Amino acid sequence: MSTNTEAEPEIDKIVTEERLLGTERRWRRFGDVTPAGKSLKADGTPDYGIFGPGSIVWEVLLHPATIVFETVAQATLQLQYKPIAAGLRDIDPLSVKGRDGTLTAFDSFERAQRNSGMHAPMWFGDTPTATRMADFLHKIHGHVHGDIIDVSTPELGGYAASEPRDAMWAAITELHPILWMYERFAYHGDEAPRPLTDEQHDQYVREMGSYLRLVGAVEEEIPTTMAELDALYDKYSAFFDHSDTINVLPETGENYLEIVNETMKKNWDPSQQLAVDVLHEVYIQVEDAIKATFPERLQIKAGLDEARRTEIAQVLVDSQDLIRELQQPENERRLMRMMWGPDGVTLIESARELHQQTVRERELTL
Repeated sequence: MSTNTEAEPEIDKIVTEERLLGTERRWRRFGDVTPAGKSLKADGTPDYGIFGPGSIVWEVLLHPATIVFETVAQATLQLQYKPIAAGLRDIDPLSVKGRDGTLTAFDSFERAQRNSGMHAPMWFGDTPTATRMADFLHKIHGHVHGDIIDVSTPELGGYAASEPRDAMWAAITELHPILWMYERFAYHGDEAPRPLTDEQHDQYVREMGSYLRLVGAVEEEIPTTMAELDALYDKYSAFFDHSDTINVLPETGENYLEIVNETMKKNWDPSQQLAVDVLHEVYIQVEDAIKATFPERLQIKAGLDEARRTEIAQVLVDSQDLIRELQQPENERRLMRMMWGPDGVTLIESARELHQQTVRERELTL
């Protein structure tokens, strides 16, 4: 008689408040971060990183609404870009752990939690800090590639997260939905959210170019105006089409999200509700409102018919009290630490001080 001596994998199912919050080790991938403006370039001038104080990008990124809703804004559009969705399906740790039976709801939360904080060094750090994080992400994304984006549309070819096309779109699908969110979510004291001007839109796109270069986009494709960015969406339109098969694993024909969900149910512990509650607060309950901020062409691309588009537009209207409440100082401070981590808090606070000083000085000269 044979016996199976292979040990069952250990799964940490218990979530505590301390584990939920995490330490800087959850986000940090090299030494201490250096905030923009806190170091000098070779010529002796301050190193403000890739954006810097007074930029439109910082005006948008540093708003409390962005600190709270960055994760849902980014993830919602990135999941619509099919090469990213394919990489998550095939290679992302959530998919792998789902298939090997070890995934928990806390893993799903932690994956979302790391997202914001690992972008903070690139957006708010000095140039060496931004470059080190970009290099790290480029390296770990080097293994995220596959021959099939979607089993029902093989003509789309494959994907490669660290190659110029998909690296460029990863960056665009981070910063562009944040802009749409800002224009519909960002309260200014007692004033309602308001859109940027056409001139500010173009400036935002120009400034975004620094980030696209950092991640390795091809210079010829980097847009310099909003019109050029819109044209880029047209060029890559097929990669944003809705698909009922994007979540099908090419090797097995299984739907990986069904596997993931079943595994999380199997490994459920009541303490994991702590993580689920945060995901509901910062993601699930506002996902439809976020979709309502997307241009209609992308809503249609996502498979939303006219009735559904009308429905989510009303959700956005009905959610304004909630949206405003979540970005108030007490909530924002709590969620900043939860989703951006200790280093992220340091970088954001330093950037805000620098940005506000620059804006004040600019206003005095007008």
